[in-house]
Formats: sequence, C-alpha cells, structure tokens
Amino acid sequence: MNPSDYLATVDPPLVAILRGLTPEEAPAVGRVLIDAGFRLLEVPLNRPGALACIRLLADMAPPEVWVGGGTMLTVHDVADVRHAGGRLMVSPNCDPEVISHARATGMLCAPGVATPTEAFLALRYGAHALKLFPAEAVGIAGLKAMKSVLPAGTPLWPVGGVTAPSLGSWVDAGATGFGIGSQLFKPGMSLKDVAASAHAFVTAWRKRAAA
Repeated sequence: MNPSDYLATVDPPLVAILRGLTPEEAPAVGRVLIDAGFRLLEVPLNRPGALACIRLLADMAPPEVWVGGGTMLTVHDVADVRHAGGRLMVSPNCDPEVISHARATGMLCAPGVATPTEAFLALRYGAHALKLFPAEAVGIAGLKAMKSVLPAGTPLWPVGGVTAPSLGSWVDAGATGFGIGSQLFKPGMSLKDVAASAHAFVTAWRKRAAA
C-alpha cells in the first residue's frame, strides 16, 4: 500500500512517539501499543539504540502497523531508517531535501511545521501530513487559522502537550491525527502504565470520531 492510501485508511491516526525506548524493551512496548490499537510507531533518532528499536518493531509489526523514525534531520537519517525497515518519516522541522528524499523512498512523510510558510513549503515538497509542532506554542487558535488557508483535507497532526482529555478540542479545531510522546511513553514506565495511557488515547479518539 502506498503512503497516501495508507494515510487515508489508518485508524486511529495516532503516532506513538517512543523517545528513549531501548532495544531490550522495544518488543514488549510495541506489543502493548499495537494491542491497544496504535498503528503508527515512531522512535526518535536522537537517543541511543533508536535504529535497533525501529528494526525490532518493524520486524514484529503486522502489515497495518507502520514503524519509523522521528527527529529525522538529514537524508542519511532517511536512508538509515528505511534500511532498518521504517516506513514513517517524522521531523521537528521542514527541510525540503529530507522530505523529498523520504517521499522518493516510499515513506509516509510528516515534517514539522509551525507557520503557514513552512506548511506550504512542506506540501510543495511532498509531505503527506503536517506535524504541528510545538502544538503548545501554536495553540488551538493557531491550528484553526492555519487550517483555514491550507488545501482542504490537509492532514494536521498536533504534537506536544496533547492529552487524552484535550484531544477532542483539538479535533474540533481541525486536527486529523496526533503525535503523542511523554503523555504515552517515558523511559522507565511500566508496561501496565503504557497500556493504560494507550487505551486512554485510543478511547478518546474513538469517542470523538463517533460523535
């Protein structure tokens, strides 16, 4: 399945941001998240062992679950993550070279943007979804304003500070998905706590989608 078709069908469109995940815990954490309903798993590259985690998660993931890297800042990052089996490119910034290279390799591209200028640039170079980051700084009002000028149907994923209780307010403003980091996973969290957080976010999404 190509990234555009996958993006149109993935449910829920929630990206688990697993910063600080270790290879030793990756299989168990991945299983908990997949069982809870997560279909997008991201391991940021700015922590040791990230590529090994991506490889382990990609090997265990069923076809409907796409794994990839976060904090992907260079074309070398793209090559490394793709070689590890990753199909998702997430970055905190908008770098046209990285976006176009990731798209050319068949990855689902979600670069970070915080302004309309960055958003339109990212779309021009092939972004499939826009990571609104940092969402706390842009705010719900900023999301509404950006949505009003972007092409209809542009996927917008707030990242940063989103909680399960606040998810519905972001959806009302135009969010179509989310990246969830420390509210979902932190190094040292028990599998029980990860599972509870994962279920809370999936439940919040399903409740809002059914409204």
